[in-house]
Formats: sequence, structure tokens, C-alpha cells
Amino acid sequence: MILSENRTFFITGADSGIGRAAAEYLSKLDATLLLLARNHVRGERTLKDLKANSNADIHLFIGDLSSQESVFNLAKSIKEKFKRIDVLINNAGARFSKRYLTVDGIEATFAVNYLSRFLLTYLLLDLLKESEQGRIINVSGESHRKGKINFNDLTLRENYSAYNAAAQSKLADVLFTYSLARKLANTSITVNCLHPGTVATNIVYSDPDVSLVLKFLYKMLSPFFKSTRKGAETIIHLAVSPEVSAITGKYFINKKEVNSSPSSYEEALADKLWEVSEQLTHLTGKTEEIII
Repeated sequence: MILSENRTFFITGADSGIGRAAAEYLSKLDATLLLLARNHVRGERTLKDLKANSNADIHLFIGDLSSQESVFNLAKSIKEKFKRIDVLINNAGARFSKRYLTVDGIEATFAVNYLSRFLLTYLLLDLLKESEQGRIINVSGESHRKGKINFNDLTLRENYSAYNAAAQSKLADVLFTYSLARKLANTSITVNCLHPGTVATNIVYSDPDVSLVLKFLYKMLSPFFKSTRKGAETIIHLAVSPEVSAITGKYFINKKEVNSSPSSYEEALADKLWEVSEQLTHLTGKTEEIII
């Protein structure tokens, strides 16, 4: 049994990897499916492929999650067309071998993998409140266990590596998940996060500066990784299973609750991250208004 009839799902990064695999599954349901892609050509191809074998009402949105202006415009476009979202799946992620700053002056990995989720979730929260049982799902990863939130150097000027940047952003995702779950405890909305496993996706190849050596190693090891379909199973479980309808503020691997890192449970750290996130997205003093 699944929760799907007449439900509206919104998934970011839906044009490749586990995002597309999850979208393929959800497109078989009697539901409305909103897809976010960054690349217009790839997004249109995904839309065409899904519609060819779909029971869902599918809509494509194009947006750049590294830009806060783009996130605001995306949320505005969605609100103009839809009055309710039942499941928000924050899946899109990025990897950068070299340190980049976004147009907003934020380190790109942190901006895409975490801060865009903080902003987009806030902007769409009123639509989620219209659901009888709203769900927010954040795709994180086991690298969060090595992550540290360096408030004195969030852009990682002094200690940048693709791994350090990813670990920081993934820890931020888990901290955000637990914070938002606490803030929404008296609502019908649940908030959970997950590690999809080591999945054979194109995230390494999409890195413009990745070395040929790493590309070769990744290609050699890919047969031992999970398929995108297997990697999407926990996302789908959290999105549609009635078993998790009352579960919130948890971290999942292979469709089961597991403990995340000790630092991810530090509420003082989470509160500080929330405060800084408000500042970086120009939402200081605004987020509590919609959460209440």
C-alpha cells in the first residue's frame, strides 16, 4: 500500500541519477509530479520520456539552485500554478573539485547542496501546510560524519577540497532536517533525511574540473556501486510509504532508521546554522512566521 492518489510530488535534480529514478517510479502513480532540472535540454528529454509511460500529470521547471534569485523565481512559478505540495524531495546536488563562489558570494557546494534547500523549503512551506500529511525529504550522505560547520570560514577559503565541501554541506542537511522537524512538530508535516548509498551517478562527470584519473577510477568502480534505481528506493519509501507517515526528524539508510553522527544532534549547532542560513538568504526574522 502506498500514499499516492491525487498527491503532488516535487523533486529537484529530477533529470539524472537517483532523482530521475525516483521520478520514473512516481510517474507511474495517479499523482501530480513536478520536476526541477537545471539543464533545459536534459529536462525536456526527461519530461518526454516520463510522459511516454506515465499515469501522472507531469510538469517541468527549469532553475539554477546556485542562485537565490533563481530559487525565488522557481518558488513563485510553482505557487502561481499549484495550491498544494504533498511531498518535497530535496535531491539535487553538486560536486566541485575547485572552489567556486556563486553569484551570491557563497561557496557553490554549500549553496547547492544545502542553502538552496533551506530557502526553497521555506518558500514552499505554505503549500506543504495545505497537505493532509506533508513530507519533506532531504538527500544527505554518510560523508556528513566527517563534516564540520566552520562558521568562521563557510566558503572554505583555507581548507577547500571537494570532499570537505561535500561533508560540510551534508552535515548541514542533517542538522537542518532535525531543526525543521522540531519546528514543525505540531503540524502535519514530517521532515526526514537519508543516505542513498554509493550510487553510480554522473555527479563526478558533471564536475567541470574533475581529474582524468578520478574519472577513470570512478568508471572502474561503478559496476560495484548501487544502480540509480536501487539508490532511489529510500527516497521512494519516505515519499509514499504509510509506514513512515508519523516519523519525523530521522536519518535513513536502506529504508531503515539509523543514528547519524553525534554532532548532527547538537541543537546549539543546529540553531547557529539556522541563524546563519537566515542571514545568508536574507530571511532573518522571517522563517518563524511561516513555521508557526
